[in-house]
Amino acid sequence: MFISVQQLAKDLYDPNLVLVDTRSYQEYFKNHIPGAVNLDLFYYHWSDTSRQGIRAFEMEMRKLLSYVGITKEKKVVFYDEISGMSAARGVWLLLYFSHPRAYVLDGGMKKWKSLRMPLETKTIGFKPAKFSGKVDKNVLVGYEYIKKKLNKVKLVDARTKEEFHGTVIRAARKGHIPYAINIDWKLNVAKDGTIKPNKSLSKIYKQLSPDDEIITYCQGGYRAANSFLALKKLGFRKVKVYLGSWGEWGNRLDLPVD
Repeated sequence: MFISVQQLAKDLYDPNLVLVDTRSYQEYFKNHIPGAVNLDLFYYHWSDTSRQGIRAFEMEMRKLLSYVGITKEKKVVFYDEISGMSAARGVWLLLYFSHPRAYVLDGGMKKWKSLRMPLETKTIGFKPAKFSGKVDKNVLVGYEYIKKKLNKVKLVDARTKEEFHGTVIRAARKGHIPYAINIDWKLNVAKDGTIKPNKSLSKIYKQLSPDDEIITYCQGGYRAANSFLALKKLGFRKVKVYLGSWGEWGNRLDLPVD
């Protein structure tokens, strides 16, 4: 799920590559990797994970991915400034639709620039296609699933400790989902912007067992996607992202909070 700068440089002019810059257009406009299209994924929050809400999410995301030009035959690489949450969200999204070749550029623009790789400023237009993909229900959950299995799953809150403990409030209520443990997603990333090696990640997630069913969440499902990829990299099989995250849970007065 991670591709090195050196490998991407070799693949850069492959006609089967779709390269997606997930940063803001302002950052993209300054400079970007040659051939990259811009898709700022932070515009696509989703905070309704009822059954109808998830069906609507699937429909909207299929439209979005079609517009970008992604098909199951394409190799897709997402990047942001580092091995960050927005690029991780893109890979997680394609995994949800069972796409076989989706990657984060390991180290993002920080690593790319540090190795003096080529850059361009020309805006690249989309080449729309017809995206289809079979939904993998082992990748995403909604609030109803968590409510039903609250004390049977391991919940990983990828937010800051201040958000977790409620000293920073970003919803109608403060705190966290009951039974959750707090592991800030930033711990997944090394100083050079790359994802940490497995030995380091294993220490960060030592509270978890390979047999656990794990659900990651944050505020809107972006930081949680990064933690999802870190856990999958470690070999954890039963990992899911709570799409609505605290943006939904913290605003629903019918759900329990610690």
